[in-house]
Amino acid sequence: MAFEPPQRLVRALGETAPHGDDWLEKLPEAAYQAVALRELTVERVQMPGGRSSLVVLVRQPDGTPAVLKLAPPRARPQSERAALAHWGGTGAVQLLEPLVTEGVLLLERLRPDLSVRSLPEAKALLEAAGTLRRLWVEPPAGHRFETVAERTGRQAEAMRATASVDAEVATLVDAALAAREELLAAPPERRLLHGTFRQSKVLAGERMPWLAVGPDPVVGECAFDLARLVRDRVEDLIASPSGAATTRRRVKRLAESLEVDQERLRGWTLFRAVESGVRARRVGRPQDAELLLEFAGWL
Repeated sequence: MAFEPPQRLVRALGETAPHGDDWLEKLPEAAYQAVALRELTVERVQMPGGRSSLVVLVRQPDGTPAVLKLAPPRARPQSERAALAHWGGTGAVQLLEPLVTEGVLLLERLRPDLSVRSLPEAKALLEAAGTLRRLWVEPPAGHRFETVAERTGRQAEAMRATASVDAEVATLVDAALAAREELLAAPPERRLLHGTFRQSKVLAGERMPWLAVGPDPVVGECAFDLARLVRDRVEDLIASPSGAATTRRRVKRLAESLEVDQERLRGWTLFRAVESGVRARRVGRPQDAELLLEFAGWL
């Protein structure tokens, strides 16, 4: 079996590590070792796959279907493992082994071809929000998860650096950074969050109808987690004549359904949209950047 990384993964890793590293070079051998150690039977590499890991559909020695996931250190796979272990299968995909191998996870097999995003928009938002609610639990005692303040602090530095040489984004960056400062001054709660939640991160399963996958966990307030969901299907929002009004209604509806402060959700949605737009602009994805920054301008 050739463990060839999908081009989507290669491109994404090139954006986050433009000067490269040796993880991709070592990936085939690491995959072979992970399969052999667990006595797995390989079916296929999932295509087009994710942007931060190699996903391989496998079967365990007893024939049970599973997923083998290999991720580079910068994707924080050990943090993902810790979060999945803490959730214990409630609202999220389940870990299938106690074995801890750096950068390798063996997971419950869901339906990689069927996400919440395949549903009509209103139903998709409802199911995604219900899944997200189950993940918002107290973090474990003595946890080592990154906090929202720490993660957004790194992002804020990169945003300032870009704005200093790109006047077109300076106004939105200023607004996003001001919103962040205000939001961090008095966070209402500290929960374990998915960190990168969106409709495509919720897959159909056998054990439960919908389960979240691919967390990049962080500890902070719930509005931060919900903010990424607000801009799902952003390309459809931008194409619609009523996109701005629809976005404001979505903020209101999601805030009310999950009992999150509406203004805090709006603020984190602004910050996260600007951060993503500026980053897309920085790594050479101008079309994505344009969509995200136009969306941010509505908030």
